[in-house]
Amino acid sequence: MIDLIKSKLQASINLKTSLLNNKEVLATLEKITLDIVACYKHDGKVLWCGNGGSAADAQHLAAELSGRYYYDRPPLFSEALHVNTSYVTAVANDYSYGEIYSRLTKAMGRKGDVLIGLSTSGNSENVVKALKVAKEIGMITVGFTGEGGGKMKEHCKYLIAIPSKDTPRIQECHMLFGHSICEVVETSLFPKP
Repeated sequence: MIDLIKSKLQASINLKTSLLNNKEVLATLEKITLDIVACYKHDGKVLWCGNGGSAADAQHLAAELSGRYYYDRPPLFSEALHVNTSYVTAVANDYSYGEIYSRLTKAMGRKGDVLIGLSTSGNSENVVKALKVAKEIGMITVGFTGEGGGKMKEHCKYLIAIPSKDTPRIQECHMLFGHSICEVVETSLFPKP
């Protein structure tokens, strides 16, 4: 059992080390963060979507922005699109599960806002449709995915494709990058005295 745990820790370390040395990924992450800061400076919002573990990550990261990250400061408008269960179940029932995020993106999104879609495969139909709608609206579209990027890559201004096919390792990196974004956004908009 210890050997299995050690192998998973090592796999996580190896993947993160590869990202630490990936100038293209780091430059993309910087551009995403700068666009989010600019979005907030223009009274915009950051929306998130994903399924399963990616939905949990989306909700977690939205809370870091709308609540606080490291210290007390004014709230930022950030929301995970799945948190209204009545809405999700109604739209999934009346239309299809593939429509749950695109309809809410149409309702909530405005030009200059940011939509971040999380999908380890990059092929989640509801996330892909939301990114497509967001792009049509003029929102800044960001995809967090795994190796290759899947179908969502053609709808993203920015794509962070973690070079792995191992879902838990990909999600760990999504959270690391999401937390990094939250910290930079917080310190950029609300510098500590």
